[in-house]
Parts: sequence; C-alpha cells; structure tokens
Amino acid sequence: MATALCPVAWSCCTACHGRQTLSHRDPDFLIVVEVERRVFGHCAVRAYARCRKGSRMSNESQSRRSHVLPLTLLALALGAAGGAGAALWMLKGSGPGAPMPSAEAMAPPPAGPSTGPCSGKPAKFYRNPMGAPDTSPVPKKDSMNMDYIPVCEDEGAPQDSNVIKVSLDRVQRLGVRTETVEERALVRTVRTFASVQYDERRQTLIAPKFGGWIEKLFVNATGDLVKAGQPLFEVYSPELNVLQQEFALSHGMGGAGAADGRLRNLDYPQAELDKLRRGEKPSRIITFPSPASGTVVEKMAVEGMRYQPGETLFRIIDTRTMWVLAEVYEQDLGYVKVGDMAKITVNTWPDRPFMGKVIFIYPNVGKESRTARLRIEVANPDGLLRADMAATVEIEAPLGRVLAVPESALIDSGRRQIVLLERGEGRYQPVAVKLGARVPGYVQVLDGLAPGERVVTSATFLIDAESNLRAALGTFSAGENK
Repeated sequence: MATALCPVAWSCCTACHGRQTLSHRDPDFLIVVEVERRVFGHCAVRAYARCRKGSRMSNESQSRRSHVLPLTLLALALGAAGGAGAALWMLKGSGPGAPMPSAEAMAPPPAGPSTGPCSGKPAKFYRNPMGAPDTSPVPKKDSMNMDYIPVCEDEGAPQDSNVIKVSLDRVQRLGVRTETVEERALVRTVRTFASVQYDERRQTLIAPKFGGWIEKLFVNATGDLVKAGQPLFEVYSPELNVLQQEFALSHGMGGAGAADGRLRNLDYPQAELDKLRRGEKPSRIITFPSPASGTVVEKMAVEGMRYQPGETLFRIIDTRTMWVLAEVYEQDLGYVKVGDMAKITVNTWPDRPFMGKVIFIYPNVGKESRTARLRIEVANPDGLLRADMAATVEIEAPLGRVLAVPESALIDSGRRQIVLLERGEGRYQPVAVKLGARVPGYVQVLDGLAPGERVVTSATFLIDAESNLRAALGTFSAGENK
C-alpha cells in the first residue's frame, strides 16, 4: 500500500472496519498500523515496527542499530497521528446532526423463550425409543425414523421415595386419567357351559315281576308318548293264571286273602284284580298298563317274545322337567349357592332363554377338569329342551355395595397387584392392594385403598414403565459414580 496517503485520512476513509497495514520502504522492516473499531464506535490505532528478515544481525548489526531509532520514532509518530484522526472522527460523529446509537442497538440480543422438552429446560440426553443402549446429547432419529426420547435432569437420579414424578407436559401426552375410589353395587356373573339331561326322578322302568309271553304290543316305537294307565302290551303268563284260579276258588269259599296278597305282590294290574273281586271269570290274557306318563326312550319289548321276571321291557321318562348339569370352576364356586336362579341358553334357540333354579351342588370336584357340577332344574312344558343339548348357564351373584376400582387401574404382576394413587402435580404413588371379586369393568378392593382417593385408570403401564426406567437409570448412574 502507498505510504504517501496521510494515515489519519486513510484510517478515517476505511471507516475502521478492520485492520489495515502501512508498509515502510525499507524492505527489511515493516511498519504496521492497526486500526480497530471498538464496540462503542471509536477507533484505536496502534503502530509498531518489526523486522522482516528475522535474524540477520551478525554482519550488519551496526547498520541495524542506525535504523532502529528513526524507525521507532516513525512508528510512534504514525500512532499518534492515527489516534488524533480517530479522536477527530469521533468528535465529528457526535455532532448535533449525527445519529446516536440506541440502547437497543448497543444492548445484547434478548434471550428467546425457553423451549426445552423438560418443562422448558434442555434434556440431559436422549435415549433410544426402542430401549436399545444408545443415547445422544442432541435430538435425533433411529433407523425406523422414530424420535429419541428426552431424559430430563431428574429422571436419571434415584427416587428418594416410592412416589413417581412425571412432568405435566408428559402427563398430557400420555393421556393420564384418574377416577375416584368409591363403593359400588357389584354383581358377579358366573358363566359356564352345561348339558341338558333327563330328570332322574321322573324315569320309570317297565320290568314285570312275573314272566310270560307278549301276545300284543300297543306301544311299539321308541319316542312314543304314553299316559299313566294307557295299555302297553297284552301278556300270557301261566303263573298268573294259576294264581287267578286260586283267587276265584278262595273267593267262592269266602276267603281269597292269601291269593289276593300274592297277586298284589306280583304287581298284578289293579283293574284285573277288581274284576276277580267282583266274581268275574279269570282272563287268559292280562293287559299290562303304563304306570306313569312320559316318553318311551327305550323299548326292548317285541311282540311274541318271552321275557323273564324282572326283565326290562320299556323305559319311560317324563320330560316336562329337565335337568341342566353345569360345570363351575373352583374360583367361581364360592359365588353359587342352592336356590340361585340361572339363565340357560341353548344353541337351538339362542334368542329364547330358559330360567331354572340351582337345586343341588355335587360334593366332588373333577380331578382333571377342576370343576364342580351344579344341578339346575328347568321346566320344559313344551318339550323344547332335549337330552344332551349343549347349553350356556349364567348365574348372577349380588355382592352388595363394596369398595371397587376400575379394572384398567390395576397393574397385575402375577405375584402382587398394584394401583397408582394420584398425589397431585404429576406425582403418583404405587400402592399394593388386596383384591376380591372381579366383575366386568371393576375389581373389588379388600385392603390398601380408602374411599375418596384417586387412582390412575389410563396409561398406568406407561407410568410404570417410566418408573422402572428411572430406577434402572438411577442404578446405572450410581454404578458409574462408584
């Protein structure tokens, strides 16, 4: 740069926007004038001289010394001139028409609002959203384009108590909801499978006590409906014929007591006995009537066959009342008692329930099924229920008004059951509870809670996961500090 330019004018023209250099004509030395603009608008000028050639002092030491003094004086003069120029520039700039810098321009820029993820504060670090042992000091995404989860300052530290603290913004993001613990009228419904069976008390076997030959069969098909007193078959029995003759002879002599008793012991039909008592002639063929009304479910009698005394010929069952045998699991057996009403549904008529009553609970439990059997009596006047039908039984057991919590509030680990109590301002306390009956939507609480307390009903597992993560991070941090 040319040194003919006045240093003051030159420094002012450059407007003090940086450092400029004035070189001396001597190739071995460099006179430097630095002009700096300071924060408050004035200039600072410094001038100094330095050796350009380095260490060439041995042979020319005398000539160097002769140049040092003039060069030093020249540098001082240039520095003084620069300072005077800067002062003159400041005076001109502070005149009446010159604009003054505002306080806003000179003040440092204001700090922007805090936008950190931890209640406005920056996160301590960011952890992998899939639980991998990977952290990052800045926000980032994983290979699945999922954002890393911020970990706040207080999340890595171990908790002083069993209270879980969650930031309010995270509570809102998790969708945490609470509900008041109170007494409710609960009804436990026991549902189980069952089968329809005949009423054992309404079965009749036709097995005559005398032998003979069936001469004629009036009921000759399984499933026929019969009524009490209706003829079933005609039989010829030599044994009965002998007794009839004895009865007639005894009756003619004014006795017949022994023969009458023997006929009644063999279940001789009452109508035939009345004929003998009236003095009618004994009949060769005896008509055997049905002793009960019902449906013939088994028929072994065949026209013309000979049967022995006590041989079963018919099996008749009254189906106007049926039994429903239900299998109840052990955990539900305590909610069922004799006299409870039951609703029975069969697959054939799913829209038509049948009402019945529990009349007996069997004393044993199946070794393999681990179920107890219930006997339910059901009226079947129109005969819609048939034996061996599959059925579903529902028995409602009122529990009264008991303390209960929503089923979604329960965290069941298998060995213990926990609910989260709300303590306010994002603080939650896990409490172990003792449970009773379970109904759809609610669980009876026997111990651990009091009416009026509020429990978390949604995002319980997320909060539990947060607490487990904090405990793990606290343990990890404690291990690192050792």
